[in-house]
Amino acid sequence: MSDRASSRLDTSLSTYIENMSSHLNQDRDGLSKLITQIGNSLDHNEAEKISQLEDIVRSIRDEYFIQRANHLRQYVGLEDQAPEERLKAVAKALVNQKSTPDLLTIPEIAAVFTAHPTFALSDNVYALLAERASNPQTHIPTLKTHRRSGAPTLAHEQSLALAAILRGRDALDDLTLALLKEMESRWPDTKTTENIDPSPVILASWVGFDTDGRNDIGWWDTIRIRLELKQTQLERLETGLKNIGLNESALAMRIRRAIEAVRTQHAACPSGKDATPEDINSFAQVLISHREQALLDAKELIPLFHDASHTLNTEQALTLRVLRAGFMSHGLGIAHIHTRLNAAQIYNVARTRLGLTDDPALPSRRRVLLARIDDALSNLTPKDVNFGSLLVEPASATRLMMTMAQILKHIDSGSPIRFLIAETESGYTLLATLWLARLFGIKDHQIEISPLFETESALENGEVILEEAFHSPHWRDYLRANGRLSLQFGYSDSGRYVGQLAATNLVERLRMRTLALLKEHDLEDVSLTLFDTHGESIGRGAHPFSLRQRLDYFSPARTRLALQKAGIGCRVETAFQGGDGYTLFGTKEIAASTIATLAEHIAHPPQKLNDPIYERPDFAADFFSTIALDMSALVDDPGYAALLSAFGPSLIDKTGSRPSARQSDAATVTRITHPSQLRAIPNNAILQQLGWWANVLHGLGNAAQRHPETFEQLVNSSPRFREAMDFARKALAHSDLEVLRATIRQLDPGTWLDRASLATDEEARQHFLTISRGLENLRFWTSAPAMFRRIQTDHIALRAAWPDAPHMESHEKLLHGIRFALIDRLWVLSTNIPYFGPRNNLTREAITNLILCLDIPRALRLLDDLFPITALNITNYDFGELGNASDADGFAREHTEIFQPLKRYFDLLREVGIAIMHANQAFG
Repeated sequence: MSDRASSRLDTSLSTYIENMSSHLNQDRDGLSKLITQIGNSLDHNEAEKISQLEDIVRSIRDEYFIQRANHLRQYVGLEDQAPEERLKAVAKALVNQKSTPDLLTIPEIAAVFTAHPTFALSDNVYALLAERASNPQTHIPTLKTHRRSGAPTLAHEQSLALAAILRGRDALDDLTLALLKEMESRWPDTKTTENIDPSPVILASWVGFDTDGRNDIGWWDTIRIRLELKQTQLERLETGLKNIGLNESALAMRIRRAIEAVRTQHAACPSGKDATPEDINSFAQVLISHREQALLDAKELIPLFHDASHTLNTEQALTLRVLRAGFMSHGLGIAHIHTRLNAAQIYNVARTRLGLTDDPALPSRRRVLLARIDDALSNLTPKDVNFGSLLVEPASATRLMMTMAQILKHIDSGSPIRFLIAETESGYTLLATLWLARLFGIKDHQIEISPLFETESALENGEVILEEAFHSPHWRDYLRANGRLSLQFGYSDSGRYVGQLAATNLVERLRMRTLALLKEHDLEDVSLTLFDTHGESIGRGAHPFSLRQRLDYFSPARTRLALQKAGIGCRVETAFQGGDGYTLFGTKEIAASTIATLAEHIAHPPQKLNDPIYERPDFAADFFSTIALDMSALVDDPGYAALLSAFGPSLIDKTGSRPSARQSDAATVTRITHPSQLRAIPNNAILQQLGWWANVLHGLGNAAQRHPETFEQLVNSSPRFREAMDFARKALAHSDLEVLRATIRQLDPGTWLDRASLATDEEARQHFLTISRGLENLRFWTSAPAMFRRIQTDHIALRAAWPDAPHMESHEKLLHGIRFALIDRLWVLSTNIPYFGPRNNLTREAITNLILCLDIPRALRLLDDLFPITALNITNYDFGELGNASDADGFAREHTEIFQPLKRYFDLLREVGIAIMHANQAFG
């Protein structure tokens, strides 16, 4: 704890906390003693002590914030070398790597900007984090809070993504400039390179285009955001031309006309939840009538680029080539786009339009489905799509495919669109998607159909899924026409169901099997796109120590060497997700360093495979399957659902435009009966806040003790196995069994009965008895202790096999102790809520249950209605007679003594969560 904070604290409280923090890892009962001492201190001079506790939390929060900024700086390699020097060095390596300059036009790696509920900090705090990472001398002010004032909207997520993308594009320009100079040095004959637009690294986005699991994105929202990407791309080119004196060139004038047209189209695009037929009709007329003026294909500008270059000096001409390369490699958008939906939505379309009612999950019926979808592809007659079709179409998959058709017809016909399909469980899914695309006139080269392999079933059976599609001549024809097979691998859901370590092993195995399938079906002329969707947290599969290691982890040497040997081209794609991910493009320096790291990954491929893990396939198979089986069993343990459900999303603020779980404003507690009812990111965030990263750690002890000698050997000798254990090291540094034990005790009614029996006054005794009764009714205690013993048994085995594994640092454990003390205080305060008779099924017990589950905001909303702070003002009315019977003061005392302290304690509890997040260095 900093001296600045300690100097402001009550001596007894600050001294005790500081002393206890140094003993938390030595004293098994230290956490319990700490919680009790803080609680006792809050009983006296409460207002003063809570202020002191707030100072303690902010002080620790800021210490971890600075550590997090330092980590971000190291993560992208800013301390290694200046980004501009790295870009020059990697450009030289890339040019020397290629036999001909045209090979530099093939994108080999992409950064994909994703969103979802990951925006846990306020925008100014994210900005401060990036600034501090860029410049360690940046002053860190002591802010009252690092939390957001509210969840971001989709539009706000898009604006944040756009800002990150623009910094990424600026860094790409710097890389392109260095590439052009190196090309000129290696190939002095300008005729060899003058028409070459190098683009080994590109950017893409799915913000506003990902409709999986949400119904709040109208198709007009998707089109509006696509127009914004187009407008930004054109405006960026216009600015670049102006900077080199080409403002009056034919190229600049053409761009200005296009910008004006796109702005007109964008202004006419509907917004809001609903759009009337009149709105859509008007928009359709404007979009179509302005499409030629707005440009339909970036290639239309190539002659104008050539004409503009004739009037420029050497330096200006080089800058123009940089602008052209960035523009042509991204088409009529500041980034490429990825759409996404769920496979079930594809099945719905095939059922309604083709009458295919069989369940693709049933192997006995799948052969029939595959034959019938093949017939449908053979006898397909394309249909014309207009905006009226979109307006009346009820099926979400059909609407999304129609939207893509309209984007390709009216906004950008030259840039292919990625079509990601979540929960792909059959080759039938891929063929049905191809049928739907062709039905609406989308050409094979315009759509990149990509299955998402994320569930345990999909990862286990991915080879079968692909082979089912490969058997269709239509799918093989599609792949040859498109030129690439796109695959997406998810690390969020797979990690939480089978464990992160096992998930990555399954992904690597599936990649190798895909390579074998391409050879088997004579598709070795088809390139691969391997898109890894993850986040910046190990809970979502990102390597904890550096971006370079993260890329190596997703694209292991074994796979890269096998592809290289087979002569199959491969593009690696990696996600940068939401708040945490965008900080990797948070400043000019960080963005340049990130782009340099991506380029270095493809510029320096592995030369040979020297890893003993591949010489022990028996060990690897047994080790990772043990983790997967144990994690699967934990996920199905009722105690695990109870643990996630007890406090659930109440531990974290709402962090995105997509919900964490279904909620309501009623007084009913939202109970989670299985982890599948939570989205992956909140699931992981809750585990982090509970101080036990089960989705990374569970099963590891059992797996390690099965082969302890081999485990110890490979931890030290195998680069691939050591990369996996890096995840465990990170998780163990932020997990503590005593913290998890404290949660189980907190939820145990017996704990509160014991406190009641020791209470020295009747009022305190009744408080504890009330809490015990509430917890008894919630019944978390029935299954959570057995689940804890399951985790404890595995952890004992892990510590035995890996005695020098990390432990949670004392200040982080201290934060957990403070939060438990705050929960105690919240629960005791809740017993002071005045009794009221049932009102529309709303009871005092229901309010208490909400508070026991820490759903304080919802409880306070209901309490505000039940106990208004002031009565209705009637001083201006004459009711015809005297009256002074009512209490015009309302319930001011209850608000001052109960409700306002409830909010203050809860706000501090959430700030503790932010501090823990900073310690973990990522969210979810």
